[in-house]
Amino acid sequence: MISAQFIAIWFAWLLAGGSPGPATLGIAGTAMSEGRRPAVIFALGILAGSATWGIAAALGLSAIMLTNAWVFEIIRYAGAAYLGWLALKALRRALTPGAAVIGTPFSGSARTLFAKGAAIHITNPKAVLGWGSIYAIIAPPEPTPGVLFGYFLALYTGSIFVFLGYAILFSSERVVRSYAKARRWFDGVFAAFFGVASFQILTARLQ
Repeated sequence: MISAQFIAIWFAWLLAGGSPGPATLGIAGTAMSEGRRPAVIFALGILAGSATWGIAAALGLSAIMLTNAWVFEIIRYAGAAYLGWLALKALRRALTPGAAVIGTPFSGSARTLFAKGAAIHITNPKAVLGWGSIYAIIAPPEPTPGVLFGYFLALYTGSIFVFLGYAILFSSERVVRSYAKARRWFDGVFAAFFGVASFQILTARLQ
């Protein structure tokens, strides 16, 4: 299961999860405006929503791919296209001067913050498409449910690092200032990783 290609895709998964979006901007904004504890609770809600889509995609795709190999190929190339789009998006941000826009704050009780975090991911169609695409990219042509859930655990561990890491890091003013200064460099790295991952996916079956 663990290969050089999987490690590259796993890092691309981390970068995709850590790139600016509704979830990461929500965590960063909450951390900066409300503090570390509310941000962690909000991030746990996002992780709950992510797990919902991840498990649902594993259950559904395991049955579909066993009987329809063409579905595997379509989703695999859709995932490559998505990574390519992320690469272009990150490259455009890296080439755009100006201050970084960091964060969308959320507030409320612990239960409210958790629910808001879960709602962001559950109502985001890109979440289920992301899970479906990544399974199709890394899984063998005829995956069993056990194989897909093994990949789910590996990928979900990465999501935990990303989302909880955002909650902890962006509750530090020093980290926020450092990120704002180096934002274009980070986006340049994002663009490079996404581009390489997309190319590897597109050429994997041609070698």
